[in-house]
Amino acid sequence: MTLTYLRDYCLSKTGTSEDTPFDANTLCFRVGGKIFGITDIENFDFINLKCDPEKSEELRERYPGITPGYHMNKKWWNSVSVQGNVPDKLILDLVDHSYELIFDSLPKKIQAEIRP
Repeated sequence: MTLTYLRDYCLSKTGTSEDTPFDANTLCFRVGGKIFGITDIENFDFINLKCDPEKSEELRERYPGITPGYHMNKKWWNSVSVQGNVPDKLILDLVDHSYELIFDSLPKKIQAEIRP
């Protein structure tokens, strides 16, 4: 998984934007103004993604490259390695899952503006 591929994939999701609100190296992907993915541009080792808590537990047991979210709420966020120990397909599925969790939490009015 490369940063360019992951970035392009995230930005292909409807209504997604990106910014670096914390520092020049921390890239955030947002939908409706809320973050669904965070990664480091210089040290692209993992991406933080939101995940259903039950699913998180199962993933963390199965994949050593999926750990509680670094600097995040450990119940809801995972740090997902992009160093080859988590399949690329699973990483993209987890991006989708995180995006949908955030999208579903948005007010209906904002959801309708994103997906008319």
